[in-house]
Amino acid sequence: MYAMTDSPIRFPGLFGDWAFTASSKALDIGNGIYWYGILIALGLLLAVAFCLRQRKKYGISEDNLIDGVLWGIPCGVIGARLYYVVFYLDNYRRVDGSFDWGEAIAIWDGGLAIYGAVIAVVIVALILSRVKKFSLWAMMDVVVMGLMIGQAVGRWGNFMNREAFGGETTLPWRMELTLRSGEIVQVHPTFFYESLWNVIGLLLIVFVVSKARRFDGENTCFYFLWYGIGRFWIEGLRTDSLYLFDWQLFGQPIRVSQALSLVMIVVSLALLVYHLKICPHDPAELYVNRVAAQEKKETEENERTDP
Repeated sequence: MYAMTDSPIRFPGLFGDWAFTASSKALDIGNGIYWYGILIALGLLLAVAFCLRQRKKYGISEDNLIDGVLWGIPCGVIGARLYYVVFYLDNYRRVDGSFDWGEAIAIWDGGLAIYGAVIAVVIVALILSRVKKFSLWAMMDVVVMGLMIGQAVGRWGNFMNREAFGGETTLPWRMELTLRSGEIVQVHPTFFYESLWNVIGLLLIVFVVSKARRFDGENTCFYFLWYGIGRFWIEGLRTDSLYLFDWQLFGQPIRVSQALSLVMIVVSLALLVYHLKICPHDPAELYVNRVAAQEKKETEENERTDP
């Protein structure tokens, strides 16, 4: 199902006949400046600001974090687009079967997948950690909090675009839209489910997980476990899923995001069990504590050499 562009949005079970009618475009200039892009940019700014405030708790320098942002943002956009195009490849072929590169790079027409962005960000963090000699997992423990903020805010761009909604429902918080066919439907507001799921996950990391963090990568494992569970559930409600080519399981097409979510859940849960139960860590092994110990040692050596 695809909603009509700028369809009125109603929540009849909550607000009666009141309708949200704002356009998906904030400014009608050129191809248009969409609320979707504005909200993604806002999410990125909030994520960077938050991560800068949190970085010292993980031993990450401001320079390394800024480098990660400068490389991570463009690579994340490329990764999100590449992921989407790969699984919707037939949409980018001309009539003669040749690949339409112009359409493939036209991100202003829509088509980004968050999992592609996450994969790209992890690769960037891995490369930077090797080059600049800092802990990949400590950096990722900071970055995943920013990812949750960006995802929570960015999903409201889907609301403005009238997209990423679920199947029909009669629940009190159902969202009413007009389809391109003219049919009026009442559906799950899955954009809101995922936004709220990320907010709750962020609060759990900040106020619970990070307070008793025992190894570098614990926040990261929790993020992939939490997001994987939420996305697996929410993806099953959506009507616009990317599918794993024409592959099927038990006679049903395989949703890419659900398959990836399942892998994330299993791997992250196994890592948490291993590092917390099977092979517990000494707090002194945390990167932030190693950095602090090194800085203390250097300070003491400087004091001895400078009477």
